[in-house]
Amino acid sequence: MLDTVKIGRNGALVIPAKMRRRLGLDEGDSVLIEETGDGLIIRPAVAMPIEVYSKERKAEFLLNNTVDPVDYEAARIAVREMDLDPDTIPHERPPH
Repeated sequence: MLDTVKIGRNGALVIPAKMRRRLGLDEGDSVLIEETGDGLIIRPAVAMPIEVYSKERKAEFLLNNTVDPVDYEAARIAVREMDLDPDTIPHERPPH
């Protein structure tokens, strides 16, 4: 759908009601505006939920993302400092 809008005071653009309804945009919502070689692209900003990780999940990340035995031992120490037993955390050892 193509529509023409005017630039108002302070550069404000009014998005036509039909477009706002179709895109699920409400007053106060954020949009992204991108300058391209052809002009501007405006699209809804998507809010990504923040994931909260447990100590166990953080320990799993630490242990699974090691690249060598030295790094792995450092991760095991870090996990112990989190008051967790690294042997109880699901993970794979790095290749030797």
